[in-house]
Amino acid sequence: MDATFLGINVVNFWTDLFLVVCMFVFMFLMGAVMSWSERKQSAQMQDRIGANRAGIPLPGGRKLTFWGFVNNIADATKNIVKENFKPKAYDFLMYNLAIFMAFIPVVVSIAVIPFAGEVKLAEFFNVWYLKWIPWLPEYFAENLPNYTFPVQVANLNVGLLFIFAMGGMGIFGAIVAGWSSNNKFSMIGGLRAAAQMISYEIAMGVSLLGLIFIYQEVDIWEIVVWQDTHAWGIFVQPVAFILFMTAAAAENKRAPFDLPEAESEIISGYFTEYSAFKALMFMFAEFIEIALVAVLLTTLFFGGYSVPWLYADGFQFPWGGSWELAHATVVILQLVSFIGKVLFFCWLLQMIRWSLPRFRYDQVMNLGWKGLLPLSLVNLIVTIIIVSLL
Repeated sequence: MDATFLGINVVNFWTDLFLVVCMFVFMFLMGAVMSWSERKQSAQMQDRIGANRAGIPLPGGRKLTFWGFVNNIADATKNIVKENFKPKAYDFLMYNLAIFMAFIPVVVSIAVIPFAGEVKLAEFFNVWYLKWIPWLPEYFAENLPNYTFPVQVANLNVGLLFIFAMGGMGIFGAIVAGWSSNNKFSMIGGLRAAAQMISYEIAMGVSLLGLIFIYQEVDIWEIVVWQDTHAWGIFVQPVAFILFMTAAAAENKRAPFDLPEAESEIISGYFTEYSAFKALMFMFAEFIEIALVAVLLTTLFFGGYSVPWLYADGFQFPWGGSWELAHATVVILQLVSFIGKVLFFCWLLQMIRWSLPRFRYDQVMNLGWKGLLPLSLVNLIVTIIIVSLL
C-alpha cells in the first residue's frame, strides 16, 4: 500500500510521527528518571535515605512513595503553580527566548540517533507474544508486506555534524539568560558558561575527529553499522572516549564543572532570576543533557543498539553455534541493549558528579585548554598516522 494524501505518503507520515513521539517521550522520561536518581543515588552514597516524604495516601495511614519518585511529581507541580517572579528591569523577549534556546536543542539532538535496526512490520507482529493484538498482524501482512523503516527519526548523512550544531546552540541559551536578566550574578554565570562550553566544545570535536578518520563517516546510522561489523569505538579509540566523556561532562555544566551555576559563589548562575516553571525548564534541560551525553557515549563508542554476535536472523557465535530468533525479538533485544547502555552511562556520570569536588574556575580553563585540547590533538595525529599506514 502506497497511499498518498496531498503529496504526502500516509504510511511514512504516521511512522515518522510515531518515532518522533516515542523518542521525545523517551527523553522526557529520562529527564524525570535523572532528577529522581540524582537524589536517591546521592543519598545512597552519603548514607542517607533520600527523598521519601511525598506519597499517595493509602488506607491505614500508609502512603505509596514509589521509592521517592512521587517527590519529583510534587516538586514539578509546585514549580508549575507557584508565583513567577521576574526582575524589575529585564529584556522581556530575550529573557523568555533563552529558555527555548537552552531546552529545544538538547531534545532535538536525539532525532539522528538510531535506537534499533530496521523494522519490518509484517514480520514484527508475526510472533507468538504479539499475535494477541487484534487485526494488526493480518493488516500489515496484507497491505504492507515489504514495508521497513529504521528506528531513527531523521537519517541525516551529516548526523554527527547536526549534533554538534545543536550542542553549540546551548551556549546561546546560557549567555542570553545571563544577559537578559539584568543581574550581575546572572551575567557572570552566563560568561562562565559561554567560556567553558566553547573551551570544551573544541576538545570534544577534536577528540571525535579520530573516530571520523576510522569510521570514514559522519552519518550516525553508518557509524553504528561500522561498529556492529568491525569493533566498538571504545576499542579503536579508548583515549578519545576518555577525552569525550570529560569534555561532555564539562559541557553539561555539572560538578565538578558546575562553575556557571556555583551556588556558593553566584547563587544559581545564569538562571538566578528565573523562578517557577521557567527555572524548572532550565533544570530539566540539564537532566535531559545527562541522558543525551549517555546516548552519545553509547552510540559513538559502545556500538549503539548493537549486541555482540546478534544479526538480523538471531545470534551467530564465533565458535560455530547459532540461535535463530524472530524479527521482533531481535528488534526488542536491540532496544533493550541501547537503553541498558544509556542507563549505565547515566549512572556513571552521576557517580562522577557526586564523587569529585568542584574545580576552581582557573582549573577548569586550564584543564580544557592545556589538558584536553593538547591530548586530543596528539590522539588525532597518532590516529591519522596509524590509519595512513594501514
